[in-house]
Parts: sequence; C-alpha cells; structure tokens
Amino acid sequence: MTSAIVGAFLALTVFAGWRGSRPADLAKGVRMIPWRTVMVFAAAGTLLMTVHLVNLLGFHTGR
Repeated sequence: MTSAIVGAFLALTVFAGWRGSRPADLAKGVRMIPWRTVMVFAAAGTLLMTVHLVNLLGFHTGR
C-alpha cells in the first residue's frame, strides 16, 4: 500500500512539474490550479512516504 502511494505521489510530482513548466496561455485565461505548489506538496508527500517505507523495511531513520 505504501509503495503504491509513493508511486502515485511521484507520478503527481512529475505531472505537476510538467504542467507548471509550460508557458501560460493568457488567451485561454488564468490557470485555476497552481501547478508549482501542487508539485512541491506532492514531492514532500513522496519524501515522507519514502521514509515511511524505509522504516517499514526495518531501517531506523529517527532517534
């Protein structure tokens, strides 16, 4: 379950990074989704879930 969540967060990070890097098309209007912010939060979720997965594998990452 954790590795599936890591994969979903990773896919969302890559997708949001791709969408956020595209130039704005003002003829269509403003962007309704802040893709760069979504990318940052998805990357943070990827990092947290990866640490959780490493802990589940038996490695000690904290104090």
